[in-house]
Amino acid sequence: MTTPLSLTTGRTADGRQTLTVAGEIDVSNAAAFATALSEASAETPPLVVDLTAVEYLDSAGLAALFDHADHIELVAPALLEPVLTISGLASLVTIRH
Repeated sequence: MTTPLSLTTGRTADGRQTLTVAGEIDVSNAAAFATALSEASAETPPLVVDLTAVEYLDSAGLAALFDHADHIELVAPALLEPVLTISGLASLVTIRH
């Protein structure tokens, strides 16, 4: 069974492409997440990935983020800060809270 995940694209006030994610990112839906990242990042980088409504992020979701690390910025809640730091992703991308 696939874990519920909401993926919504949009624009920031200054016109940058955004991908807003809500729910849990795990192995059951990481492919959909990776596809959304690829499609949204086709625009002029950096893509702003808003993870503030993400409650869980496993290694499959992290792998998708690592694959796009050179052209994304993250907006992440404090809940995800440990996994982003321990994984090393925090040293590769800009993270805003």
